[in-house]
Amino acid sequence: MNIILDSSDFHSSPHPEPYSGALVSKEALEEFVKKTLGQNKQPIVIFGANWCPDARLLEGVMRLPTVKDFLERSTNILNIDVGEYEINTELFKIFDRNIQDGIPRVFIMDRKGKNLNLKANDTMRKARELSAQDIFNYFQEFIIEA
Repeated sequence: MNIILDSSDFHSSPHPEPYSGALVSKEALEEFVKKTLGQNKQPIVIFGANWCPDARLLEGVMRLPTVKDFLERSTNILNIDVGEYEINTELFKIFDRNIQDGIPRVFIMDRKGKNLNLKANDTMRKARELSAQDIFNYFQEFIIEA
């Protein structure tokens, strides 16, 4: 049974810019996953860039109070900036060797580190075509509440 957003959950415009241009090493990514699993939470890794309207809209929905509360209870999230596809793209291969480009890419793992949404990691590339509820439902499909 999915949680339904209500009238208090609406995202503002302009959408947030969550990407800082920071380089992320493979070791830092692995440490994020290890630390999250140690907290008995699900790691979520999102590849994106501030120039991407879908990535920014996704972030706006994730900051809605109901969505944020839901995610914070069971997950830790790492946003990884790909810039103009010149930084951090080698980290795609940790999750899927076939990815060349296309953002945002969302990878949701279970509490053992297994990727749950490998076949649907590109769903948010069309976030602008989805409602806030559709985006929230996507996360609810893969998140097991603690």
